[in-house]
Amino acid sequence: MKAFRCGDVVPGCARAFTGTEDDILAQVAAHATQDHGLTEVPDALVAQVRAAMVPA
Repeated sequence: MKAFRCGDVVPGCARAFTGTEDDILAQVAAHATQDHGLTEVPDALVAQVRAAMVPA
């Protein structure tokens, strides 16, 4: 189980996610589209999200 806080990558965002790495990446992709207006999640952002994940 891992955890990720969006604010670690996007300052000011309070959303947090927990689950497996794949679960978190799927949740973050949906969040990035709905709340941050991204039409696709760039590889660089995926790498930042993975690097910011911590054990839950």
